[in-house]
Amino acid sequence: MHYRLFDHTADLGVEVFGKTRKDLFVNAAAALFDLLLDAPGIQPTVVREIVIEGSDITDLFVNYLREILYLFNGMAFVLTDGRVRQIDNHHLVAEIRCGRFDARKHRIRTEIKAVTYHQASVRKTEQGWMGRIIFDV
Repeated sequence: MHYRLFDHTADLGVEVFGKTRKDLFVNAAAALFDLLLDAPGIQPTVVREIVIEGSDITDLFVNYLREILYLFNGMAFVLTDGRVRQIDNHHLVAEIRCGRFDARKHRIRTEIKAVTYHQASVRKTEQGWMGRIIFDV
């Protein structure tokens, strides 16, 4: 996986990595679902385009992950695959593939209630890009 956890009192801190900004956002969505669910074998049945806006790259990162979490909490969609088609510091267009959550087949690992701005950041590193996010659990 392209992420690691860091200690944070009562919540879940995650650092995500990618060679490019696109990779960072794709890996962050994958990390969210890896932490959220144990759901092997979900087949994609829905393809959606999502368009996200942000005041800067960190706001865009938080808004993107909030939208991905909403797809699960609000619509019972489980992300199976995704790709970022366009991205700059204020705008993102992604195509995601989702399957349906089935509580009889899938186990929730960690109940993630929200994506927070607390300590959120996105920055370029020597190895690529790193995003830092805290999930309210």
